[in-house]
Amino acid sequence: MRKWFYPLSLVTLLGFAVLLLYFNSKEIAQFDYQMSQLFGDNKVIGLFHYLGETKFIVFITLILIIYLWFRSRNYRGMLFVVLSIGFGNVLNQMLKKWVERERPDVPQQLETFSFPSGHAMVGLLCWFTIAYFLTEHQSSRLKQVLIWIITILITMMVGLSRIAEHRHYASDVIAGWMIGYSWFVIVALWYEYRNRVFKKYTQ
Repeated sequence: MRKWFYPLSLVTLLGFAVLLLYFNSKEIAQFDYQMSQLFGDNKVIGLFHYLGETKFIVFITLILIIYLWFRSRNYRGMLFVVLSIGFGNVLNQMLKKWVERERPDVPQQLETFSFPSGHAMVGLLCWFTIAYFLTEHQSSRLKQVLIWIITILITMMVGLSRIAEHRHYASDVIAGWMIGYSWFVIVALWYEYRNRVFKKYTQ
């Protein structure tokens, strides 16, 4: 990973902490309202919620694990996927139950808690993990950049779809992106450290 990814994860972790402390403030409420007015009821953006649905995430996760198994017997990579996406989902559920923020008041609303957004957090973890392994041994700088740009755009649209469908506040989505990215970097740091140790003792 690029070195600047690491300090950025500290910034996002701090940003998540700020939102956790102040999501009930008037300023955040006003921001959430403005974002709801901007993206609410956007049918095109709303379609992207399918790319963050639990069934889709589970399917993609299994495909990625199988790919890492057959391609290179990358057991640490397989554990990376489990820690990033699997435990990331557990972490999201734990945070929701701890914070207990109610979702926006709209008809036929979901019954689970709202903060942070699972689609935003787990969606980021899923798509960033895929991009990580697609670019891990990619020699072309251009292809690396294109993969990450597409990944970031998909991640953004998945998160925004929750605002478009009034399933989450914008602050839920941003919080999900922030804590998701921080957790992704933590797992990536572990993975890269273990790879360095393995190479050191096999040389």
